[in-house]
Amino acid sequence: MNSESRKSIRVDLQIIADMIETGSRVLDVGCEHGALLDYLRRFKRVDGRGIELSTEGVKESVSHGLSVVQGDADTDLKDYPDDAFDYVVLSQTLQAMREPKAVLGHMMRIGRSAIVSFPNFAHWRVRLQLGFRGRMPVSQSMPHQWYETPNIHFCTIRDFIVLCAEMGYTIEQSIALDGSGAQRGIGRSFFLANLLGEQAVFLLKK
Repeated sequence: MNSESRKSIRVDLQIIADMIETGSRVLDVGCEHGALLDYLRRFKRVDGRGIELSTEGVKESVSHGLSVVQGDADTDLKDYPDDAFDYVVLSQTLQAMREPKAVLGHMMRIGRSAIVSFPNFAHWRVRLQLGFRGRMPVSQSMPHQWYETPNIHFCTIRDFIVLCAEMGYTIEQSIALDGSGAQRGIGRSFFLANLLGEQAVFLLKK
């Protein structure tokens, strides 16, 4: 990925970047190739760190001057101190965690705020594929066949809202995105967002 292409990021990452205040301390969990961290460094002047499982992702991030270490969020977040960051980000990775509830708990312990994005398993196309075709869904936000997917804990927008309530976290901001990237605020009326949103982004506070 060249430096010019790194100025343009995915729609959900742009929403995440807009939620982060300039000059903040940020930990990007599962940062892949560092696109979000690079954007935040360029345009938000953040003190950014990343943790990534893949060797390829770590190498590319480091080659662009980013502070990224190799690690597994399921096991390594426990080693980070309390309130070490202003924001801890987990983008499109929650569903691939072995212990997503524990990971979310560590994120909220490590950071003053957490930002989480994930594909919504209750989207109407997903329901149609399951209900009428009897097949596990494949979509833009969930592109893998069932036998090769890294996703092991599918959840819906409603599931995540319920989990946050159970864990006592405040949802400061919540946005659902459709396939074209159009945004819909979720708020308290999450029925339509749960039906029409292919993915969601949440900003959480303790």
